[in-house]
Amino acid sequence: MEVINDTDACPQLDSGTVVTIGAYDGVHVGHRTVINEVKKMADAAGRPTALVTFDRHPASVVRPESAPLLLTDLDQKLELLGETGVDYVMVVSFDEDRAAESARDFVTSILVDCLQASCVVVGSDFHFGYKRRGNVETLTKMGVEHGFEVDGLKLVAVDGSPAQNGDRVSSTLVRSLLDGGHLARANQFLGRYHEVRGVVARGDARGRELGFPTANVSVSESIQLPADGIYAGWYERPDGSKHPAALSLGRRPTIYENQPYRLLEAHLLDFDDDLYDEQARVSFVEWLRGEIKFASLDELVTQIGLDCVSARDILGV
Repeated sequence: MEVINDTDACPQLDSGTVVTIGAYDGVHVGHRTVINEVKKMADAAGRPTALVTFDRHPASVVRPESAPLLLTDLDQKLELLGETGVDYVMVVSFDEDRAAESARDFVTSILVDCLQASCVVVGSDFHFGYKRRGNVETLTKMGVEHGFEVDGLKLVAVDGSPAQNGDRVSSTLVRSLLDGGHLARANQFLGRYHEVRGVVARGDARGRELGFPTANVSVSESIQLPADGIYAGWYERPDGSKHPAALSLGRRPTIYENQPYRLLEAHLLDFDDDLYDEQARVSFVEWLRGEIKFASLDELVTQIGLDCVSARDILGV
């Protein structure tokens, strides 16, 4: 997959491309359905595939006060898109100038001049351009002018079938499921385990004092975390090694009366090494229980031991 970060670096194309456009936050099963359709059309036409996305979620610029938390940062999104087999990904810098750009100018500069689109595939609810004034109908009219076709796909359910009765796959729904504690359903819509990334920071060492040392993973405030609770999951180190872990996400009510921030702690099973300052990838596999304030530290330690046993069973270690 070739990543294009600037219109000055547009690829040299003889046959045009089959293109799709979107934020693609999370690269969930709905996104993959669209990409698969793009690949089928491109293969039939003997053309390469291209995907246009943004370096920031457009809502973070046009309505920052209500912008959604992200399911993936840009690096993770590009990694997931690379797994789909798309040929080109164009990352459009989204700022105030881009937000003010008309739908027509976007089509001309990105789809026509840069990617030489022969067909554009989008969801039926697609909107673009200044104040989201462009839609599938607008895009279709511009396609007639510039010589590309437009395919507005119907929205899909988790199994790839046409969505009915509000069961359509969307990044908004996945965020809501994670926030509401419905991890299994969120993972089903993502088509993978929800993963967050961050640097291991030095904490207060309370986990080690209790006999269960943890890596405190500092996750960006822009990233969507699951609901507070205890989880079975995987911890991936920079060298690619994956370690089974019991995960704690929350405010540690047994230890602190009013901890003002949420903390993600990963206790790696059968592991004892220095993890400080390394980049970690943490995957949430299954919810074990909610966060509880115990009457004593002894009760907390006993429950942590049981949580580790449960995590082992779920992870198969």
